[in-house]
Amino acid sequence: MSVEGTWDLSISTPIGRIKATVEFRRKDGGLIGTAHGAGEEVPLSDVVLDSDMLTWKQAVTKPMRLNLAFAVTIDGDTLTGTSKPGRLPASKVIGERRPLQAGTRC
Repeated sequence: MSVEGTWDLSISTPIGRIKATVEFRRKDGGLIGTAHGAGEEVPLSDVVLDSDMLTWKQAVTKPMRLNLAFAVTIDGDTLTGTSKPGRLPASKVIGERRPLQAGTRC
């Protein structure tokens, strides 16, 4: 299964819906990524794809400083799952992969 590409996420948190974008690509046989949202760009860590389950971690500072752990299921160009901010309750995550632009490859 391929997860490379740019994904638009919507995270339903107790403080409202947060929109974010994550990008995944292959490097040296593994997956790496970057998240963009709330005016900041952060690297993803511990990116693991196991069958259709994708997990990763990221630290954010906006709207507050949190360490997030994502666990999502990939189904084609959609994903669903959760984002867990430390000891706080998990938030529902949905996402959709952006179509590749003409002339680009993953």
